[in-house]
Amino acid sequence: MAYKVTKMEVWSGELADRAGALAEKLDGLASAGVNLAFAFARRRPEKPGKGLLFVAPISGARATKAAAKLGIKKSRNLVALRIEAPDKKGECARITQAVADLGISLRGLSASTIGKRFVVFLAFDGAA
Repeated sequence: MAYKVTKMEVWSGELADRAGALAEKLDGLASAGVNLAFAFARRRPEKPGKGLLFVAPISGARATKAAAKLGIKKSRNLVALRIEAPDKKGECARITQAVADLGISLRGLSASTIGKRFVVFLAFDGAA
């Protein structure tokens, strides 16, 4: 099975926990020509009224400037691998076991299937 593996620098920023806050950030990036491969947002239970947004990739001067204006910065301690392949039963289990066998602890995981393909994002605490 052929895997397509891509290293992605993750960018993040804080959100207001209100209707439309996420749409405003994503629209600002889209207006700057950013084509995201990954977006993840969640509330921050430890900071009521706030949320977090994680996106990737952002590259180029226009996109970087737009991200900065929106309060989105390149994460210094978060890197992701994007793995895409044909969807087969148990693939996420095999991938996460391979990472565990290397003694690496994941910071996070997001996975999805579309048709006969799957994509998984593995988040790590740094490039090493």
